[in-house]
Amino acid sequence: MTTQPDDAEGLWAELDRWADAGRTLDLWWRDDDACDETSALDRLLALSGRYDLPVALAVVPATATPALVRRLRGTRAAVLQHGWRHANHARLGGRAVECGGDRPVEAVLAEFRLGRERLAALFAARFHPVMVPPWNRIERAVAERLPGEGYRALSGFGPPAFGPGVPNEINADLDVLRWKGGARFAGAQKLERTMREALAARREGGIDRPFGLLTHHLSHDEDTWAFLDHFVPQLAAHPAVRWCDVASLIPPGDDA
Repeated sequence: MTTQPDDAEGLWAELDRWADAGRTLDLWWRDDDACDETSALDRLLALSGRYDLPVALAVVPATATPALVRRLRGTRAAVLQHGWRHANHARLGGRAVECGGDRPVEAVLAEFRLGRERLAALFAARFHPVMVPPWNRIERAVAERLPGEGYRALSGFGPPAFGPGVPNEINADLDVLRWKGGARFAGAQKLERTMREALAARREGGIDRPFGLLTHHLSHDEDTWAFLDHFVPQLAAHPAVRWCDVASLIPPGDDA
C-alpha cells in the first residue's frame, strides 16, 4: 500500500507548501474508548512506540481497569477523560450523547467528578484534565461548566464549536474510520483528500491550530492498521510536521 498520491495537488504536495512557506503543522494523536488491556491496544501502543510518537488515550473512567494502568507503564501514552461510562442519555429522538441529554447539568457534572477522581487516582501524572465527550458531542450548558470543574481543555471533533466561556478546544480533525452502517476503514484516498483540503484551507486562511488524528483501536480492521503503519511515520517524517504530546497543547494549570 502507498499513501503518497502522484498528482501535484496531493497531501504531501500540500505539506511541501507548508514547509516552503515556513509554516509548521502541530499534529497530535487521540485514540478513543480505552478501558482495558487488549490485543488491539497492544497493537496501537506498538505503533506509537515503534516511531516514538505519543498518543493520547481517551479512557472511559467507569470501566478503566488496573490492567490498563499496568499496560501503560513505560509508554509515552497520555490519558484523557472520555465522559463517565460512555452511556447514551439522549432525549427521545436525539442523537447519542452522554454529556447532556435528558438529565440535569448537575447530574452530568457529578459523573464527571467521579470520573476525574478515578482517573487521577489510577493514572496519576499520566492523566490530564481534558474532557473528550463520547460521540464527540457535548451540550453548551455542560461545556460552559467545564472550567469551573477544573478542566483545562475540551476535545471534540472538527473546528472549534464554542468559543469564549469553555475550555480551550483541541479537537481531532481526521477520523480514520467511517461510522454509518458500522465502523470500517474510511479509505486512504478519502483520508488523504480530506486532510489535504483541510490543510489548504488553513494555509490560505492563515488558521493556526493543532491538527488531530483520531483513531479507535477497538474498532480497527486490517485495512485500518495497514494504513496507519504507513501513514503515521510518513506524516511524522515530513519537515512541515511537528508531532506533539497533548500536554504541550493544554493551557498551564493545576492537574491536581
